[in-house]
Amino acid sequence: MLGRLIRRVANLEAAIAESTAQRRELHNQLVELRGNIRVFSRVKPHPASALTLGGDGASVRLFAEGKDQGFTFDRVFGPQSTQAEVFQEVSELVQSALDGFKVCLFSYGQTGAGKTHTMQGSKGPDAQGIIPRAILKILDEVERLKEQGWVYELEASFIEVYNETFKDLLADGKGRDAGKITDQNAVKHGVAGGHTQVAGATTVRITTTDAAAALVRKAAQARACEATAMNAVSSRSHSVFMLNITGRHAASATTLRGALNLVDLAGSERLNRSQAEGQRQKEACSINKSLSSLGDVFAALASKSAHVPYRNSKLTHLLQPCLGGSGKTLMFVNVNPEAPSLQETLCSLRFAAKVNSCETAARGGAKRHVERAGCEAPSSSAATAQVTLHSIPSLSKHASLAGLYM
Repeated sequence: MLGRLIRRVANLEAAIAESTAQRRELHNQLVELRGNIRVFSRVKPHPASALTLGGDGASVRLFAEGKDQGFTFDRVFGPQSTQAEVFQEVSELVQSALDGFKVCLFSYGQTGAGKTHTMQGSKGPDAQGIIPRAILKILDEVERLKEQGWVYELEASFIEVYNETFKDLLADGKGRDAGKITDQNAVKHGVAGGHTQVAGATTVRITTTDAAAALVRKAAQARACEATAMNAVSSRSHSVFMLNITGRHAASATTLRGALNLVDLAGSERLNRSQAEGQRQKEACSINKSLSSLGDVFAALASKSAHVPYRNSKLTHLLQPCLGGSGKTLMFVNVNPEAPSLQETLCSLRFAAKVNSCETAARGGAKRHVERAGCEAPSSSAATAQVTLHSIPSLSKHASLAGLYM
């Protein structure tokens, strides 16, 4: 009797593990059909908007440079969109990170367009941005998966890229040099079986939402912010919230290693409009160089170049696993609809539109990092999803991506 019960329990555990694996495969196929590189636009509220939103929820128009110009993305969030609505659209990628994929979410746009509001938000549950909501979703899911025999480890770092130098935003101490990482080879890919780390950066084990919130607050206080002509408090650096996720299931001898990188990019702005001088001018040049390098990476991916210039900037080198064929990327282009910002808005929309023409699934399909009994086994969904994607041309984005950063 006892032997039969033990065998029955083992069979049930195996069935649960198999159904969970099938759920992961189906979820990934859905994500890949929508595109491994997707672009959303979010319009900042303003009483006198110079933008017109399309009725399809995916397009925006503006009159600039003497003509009417239109742009289409995967989704456009209007001024009335809520933080909850925004996160609902990106939550499937948070799930992908739990499933063992490398995921990156960017917030891009001119200074003062609402990037930090989108990524971090403000106080109050309704005002929370993508970072706190993603952490809450992951912790809730980790707790639920315990019932199925899964044990997860969540390790977080918060990195700033300032003038092509890494800074640990979780380091103790004050002053501009606190947390500065001088090692030029600090980025380490493939650590602990597949994770990316920055040597010398603080790594914090995340177990509760309160601990995560404290971590985000500490990083926000340490971030380099200065005034420019375009914004009284302008973020002069890129910030990257890095969450390495390791899930283990003893009964099936399966290990998943995913990553979620949430990136609040520095404000993209032209020097003549920001009126940057001295150190501010140096910062602006560094910001624009790194954004241009990001554009070069997407251009190389779109053209299927044999060489992708990830190492041209600290930011793209850090995010390399998410940007290539094995990763999933979502970019938010935040735009300011007021008339004086139209030229900056146009540049942002052009950049985002050309990123939207790139598709990493065309380079071989996404693979999650999964190990069974000590052996790495790429997901079989890659070939399946690739065939399905190419059988539906409207879901595949193929276009030239030259001159990406305007």
